[in-house]
Parts: sequence; structure tokens; C-alpha cells
Amino acid sequence: MKKDKQPTSVFALGGLGEVGKNMYIIEHNDEILIIDAGVMFPENELLGIDYVIQDVTYLKQNEKKIKALIITHGHEDHIGGIAFLLNSVNIPIIYASRIAIELIKNKLNDRNIAYDNFEEIDASSIINTKYYTIELITTTHSIPESFAILIKTPNGNVIHTGDWKFDLTPIGPMADINKLARLGEEGVTLLLSDSTNALSEGFSKSESVVDDTLNDIISKHNGRVIIATFASNIYRIKHIIETCRNNNRKIVTFGRSMETSINLALNTELITDRSIFIDSNEANNLKKNEVCILCTGSQGEPLAALSRIANGQHKQISLKTDDLVIFSSSPIPGNAASINRVINKLYLKGVKVFTNSDFQDIHTSGHAKMEELKFMIRIVKPKYFMPIHGEYRMLKGHAELATTCGVAEENCFVMHNGDTVEMLNGEVRRGKTVQAGDIYVDGSRIGDIGSVVIKDRKLMSRDGILVATINIDVKEHKLLIKPNVTTRGFVLVNENTDLIKEIENKITEIINRELEKEGYNFIDLKNQIILELHPFINELTGRNPIILPVIMEVK
Repeated sequence: MKKDKQPTSVFALGGLGEVGKNMYIIEHNDEILIIDAGVMFPENELLGIDYVIQDVTYLKQNEKKIKALIITHGHEDHIGGIAFLLNSVNIPIIYASRIAIELIKNKLNDRNIAYDNFEEIDASSIINTKYYTIELITTTHSIPESFAILIKTPNGNVIHTGDWKFDLTPIGPMADINKLARLGEEGVTLLLSDSTNALSEGFSKSESVVDDTLNDIISKHNGRVIIATFASNIYRIKHIIETCRNNNRKIVTFGRSMETSINLALNTELITDRSIFIDSNEANNLKKNEVCILCTGSQGEPLAALSRIANGQHKQISLKTDDLVIFSSSPIPGNAASINRVINKLYLKGVKVFTNSDFQDIHTSGHAKMEELKFMIRIVKPKYFMPIHGEYRMLKGHAELATTCGVAEENCFVMHNGDTVEMLNGEVRRGKTVQAGDIYVDGSRIGDIGSVVIKDRKLMSRDGILVATINIDVKEHKLLIKPNVTTRGFVLVNENTDLIKEIENKITEIINRELEKEGYNFIDLKNQIILELHPFINELTGRNPIILPVIMEVK
């Protein structure tokens, strides 16, 4: 690892001020290291948008510097953007765990992207480049093979925690606290730490507590059990399987992502008992207390298996009054209303529903809470601290925790996407700002959906659209026939004939006036129609539909 007097830059293209879309950059001279490339799922107001990904303009401009992409773990908010990234820039190599590689390959296959330059890594791996030495640290999260990353740079050591928690009785391996402490003794210049639960007091519950609670609930129920959980929470799926085995239940799975995760776990031998899985036809031949249905839909997604079951639209499952539905998850911010709709529908069907609460430990977060965050800071002992992965209030709260644990307030950097910090000879300061932002993915369309389009979609969803078809005699400079007005989502034409006539008369008045002017053109004519119709319609109806004039030229 060469040393020089150039600073090392650290910044995020996604993951700051938001939960999701994680992408962090370490840059020194002509080497760029990318950590994670995730997606963020859109808020409700982003109508028609499937994903939100990073603006990677900076990476395009510095493509020759990119040395590698390193993946901390296989969750969507860390790997979901890789397919889009590969379509934008050349990534020489992707370092990832065995499970993460399989998940990434599935995503690339779905999008017909050919890429095979993967290198499998584990906790013993050491990666050397011209300027960096990179090591991995085992962490505990809700998916196997999760890692924190140590990056030794010419200007100091950086630790990126990935997503993590301290669980002393985990389903999988424990976090390597000894290695973290050793690195803290050796000296950590900058710590980048997960802030998802920075505002939640105490310690996160252990997965073993969830295991005990699920076992207690399932063992006491004599009907079918339906469990909805995150398909990516492979450890949760693993202990649901063990609980079902202990209670003599077979498992039927529904939901593509759930089936993908289970196949991955079987292929990588995280789950070894294939005999516990049956299809829906076999389930019909078993007693009700011998069946567990494991499905997607814990967040109330309208097309997920549980929503279709609750709506009575699932082809293979009909609810029975003695069914028990367990939501083994907590609501993602913004999803509470969708989840409540599904729960209400389940109750209307007469089934019993368990959701997570302080009294029913059927879910625990994979992210560290306040006391764990403080413990991380204490054992790593960073000189500088930069909270990552969270909304701004979470980042701010995490920075305040750091100051209570001995990090100087002026050494805590609460940043926005695109803001850089620069390390030089063991010191860290704020640096330049690079281009960063949101890119919207709508089906196969990437980046051509801007804020204006989103605004129009919101207007159409609220007030509808009005189309005015206008036929003009170009030679005579006059209307051939009265304008024809049609609407969608604004008013019913047949029930509002007087209103439509008023609008058509107003359009006629505007056109006749404008056609009398010298040098008119159709662009100005369209703009004038829109300009005058908006206040006219708003005064009549109190609504503001999208107005679309269609002018037909007749010669």
C-alpha cells in the first residue's frame, strides 16, 4: 500500500437522509472502491415508479478509476441496484459472499445482463490494491454472511459496519467483537456506522427470543398457521422451519421471492431438510394442525401472496375460520396503512391475527439499537465518526450518541449524499461536493422520469385529464367544427354536459381570438388554451386537471 500526500475521499451516492439506496465511495488518487449498490423502494407519491437508484454521474466521469465493488450483504437495499450500475459503468470485479453472489446472479439473469467476474469472499479474505488493504469482519444481521469492512488507506483506517446488531444468542454466527476491539486498539480514523435504529432505546431482541415465541404460538394452535415474513430474512425462515419440524408441521411456500430465498438456502445448505416442504395439493391431504403456510406480503404489498389470500383472490388458498396468521415483521415506515388494510380483511374472514408487539416477540430488527451503537463506538474508538444508512434524524441522533461516547462533536460528520469528507495524514475534514441524487426506474425506463413527470402523474391521479380536440382550417384560419372535449378521471361527460359545453365554448372563444392575430402558431395557441382554461375550470369545479389540447391541421 503506497503512501503519498494526496487526501482520501469518503462519500455516499445513496444511503444518507434515507433508508435504502446504499452506495458508499472510497477514493484515493486513481482508485475508487464502491461499497454496495442498493435500491430504495418508492414512497406512495412516486406514482408508477418501481425503484429509486443512485445518480452515478460521478462514477461515469471517473470510470477508469473504479477498481471494485464490494458487497456487505445480500439485501435489496445493498445489491438491488447492481444491474442498473452495470448498465451505466464498467465494474472490473465484484467481491461478495457466496449467498450474495447467488442473489446478484438471479437479479442479473432476470434482466438478461451477462456478468461473471465475481470473487467470493469470507471473513478470512484480504484484498490488496495499489492503495488499499481491505479486510472483512463478521457481523450479525438477518441474512447470513453479513460483513463489516475495514479499509486501510494511505491516510488512515476506515471501518464501514454494513447492517449489523450485537446478538449474544444469534441463529447464525456472532459478530466478531474481538476483531473489532483489536482494530480499535490498532487505531480507526473514521467509523461509518448503520443508523437505522439510532432513535430506538436499549438493545435489539435476540433472534432466539423470536424462536421461542413462535414455537409457543404454533405449538398451541390446532388449525393451519400462515406466517408472513421478509423473504430476505433467511435466518427467520430457518428457525420457522425448525419450529415447524418440532411441531410436526409441513411447509407450503407462496411468493416468488420466498421460493427464491428458500431454494438459495437449500442450494447453499443453510437449510438441509427438503422433506419438510410440500405443495398445496399434498397439504390438502394433511390435518390442519400439520400445515404451515410461509408466504410473502408482511408489508401489505397488494400483489404479494398474503394480500391475495386476504382478498380471496388466491387460486390455491382459501381462508378458514380457525386459521392463524402471524406477521413476523415490523412495518417499514410508510407501509402501516397497507398492512392495516390486509389485517382488517383477515379479521373480516374470521381468522386470528398476531402482529409484533412488546408482548409478542415474533419479530426483531436486524439493526442495532442505541446501546449496541454506543458499544460499537466504544470498542472501535474512532477518532472521527460519520453516521450512515438512515434518515437525517437518525443520522443526527447517531452523531449525538457518538459524542456521549467520547468522539469530539467537531469530529462527527452528519452528511448528505454527495458531500465528501477528506482524510489526510490521520485527520478528517469536509471536502467538495459531487453530483448525487435520485434516478427513477419505471419498468424498463431508467432516468427519463423526472420531477415534472411525477408532478403530472400526481395531478392526473387527483384531478384527472381533459383532452380538447380542435380542427383548424389552415388556409382559412378558422375552426372547422366546435372543439370536442373528453375527460378521464375529471368528470363523467354524460352526467356533466352543461359543464362540458361551457368548456367547449371557452376553448372556441380563445381559438377564434387567437386566430385573428397575425403570425400565430400552434405552440402558442396550445399554451394560451392551457393558460386560460386552468383558472376557468378551477373556478367552475375547484379542480385542476391536466389539460391536453390536440390540434388537427386541415389543409
